[in-house]
Amino acid sequence: MPPKGIYRILVCRPNHRLGNTLLLTPLIAELERTYKGAEIDILSEGSIAAEVFSTFFSVKNIYCLPRRGFKHPWAFLSLLFRIRKIRYDLIIDPCLGSNFSRATTKFLNGRYKLGFDDRMGGSGLTHAVPRSAAMPHMAKRAINLVRWINSRTDGDDKEFPSMDIRLTANERERGKRFLAGILSDSDRPIARPLLGMFANATGAKRYPQAWWDKFIAALVEQLPHAGIVEFVPMHGKSMLDSAWPAYYSSDIRRMGAVMAAVDLVVSADCGVMHLAVASGVPTVGMFCTTDPTVYEPYGHESGALSTCGLSARDCAERIVAAYRDVLVRASIQGRLHAGDDNSARPQPAASVRQQDARAPEVPPVHPR
Repeated sequence: MPPKGIYRILVCRPNHRLGNTLLLTPLIAELERTYKGAEIDILSEGSIAAEVFSTFFSVKNIYCLPRRGFKHPWAFLSLLFRIRKIRYDLIIDPCLGSNFSRATTKFLNGRYKLGFDDRMGGSGLTHAVPRSAAMPHMAKRAINLVRWINSRTDGDDKEFPSMDIRLTANERERGKRFLAGILSDSDRPIARPLLGMFANATGAKRYPQAWWDKFIAALVEQLPHAGIVEFVPMHGKSMLDSAWPAYYSSDIRRMGAVMAAVDLVVSADCGVMHLAVASGVPTVGMFCTTDPTVYEPYGHESGALSTCGLSARDCAERIVAAYRDVLVRASIQGRLHAGDDNSARPQPAASVRQQDARAPEVPPVHPR
């Protein structure tokens, strides 16, 4: 594929899930690096992508197909035919095994079409990358798709961009102030480090409340000066029996802005886990059924914890051990601000925002 002359790009990922949408953000960063000056459009499903990519300067159009398009055939087909009128220099199908994404890529109009496929013909792609070149992690897989076609190697040693919704300075400041207000109205003392908990997930990925109660009790025992805040899921009901200060928002960016104000987020494997990472906060994702190598959080000192065979106390102990540097930094910073008029406001440590910084590796928690 020519390194020059690519100015109009379409990323074809018609999916409505929060996690899958956030996992696209590193690909956009890679395209910005590879094709400087290009304009990027995104084909998604539902309204989530419009929120996630609202601050991306390179992203022009975010096409949101209606969810369950077969129930809205007119809106679904009219949007696809409208997009088909546009001649793109490059259309990217970043998926591995999505028939819908591939069919849409084939239907739309592009000079070059890039995706994973082992077939020499019939794929609808002008540039097919062998499926064997696909990396396990979903976000890195899409990045490697672009790198492979430009370098013809899967051994690129450049750092992989982390997930990032590119919160603005104003969003971050508002998140800090809002969280400070929640904590000041709580009957619990404001403390550092401040730990955020998201206790919801789908199906077997969800841990029962009794497990979370034991887990948090073990954390508090080891970190007696720590504060806890719960992030309430989309259905608007606390998963921790409203025992802790809590924040709820159906707005993705507002939720991310408040998450960015805590020192560490602990979450079950779900889309909100990815949102925490994409908001720039160190995040521990707990995995009990899905494969961490495909979905684990990385960047911003984040990592995965496989909880199979571990008790709630075991998990708490491993997290505290692996993230001791993060927790100590936050505690020290809290003391430095103790006499400040703004001491009640959570202030994330600048050093924890460095993507390449890593917390101590204590298996099986692997901050990346």
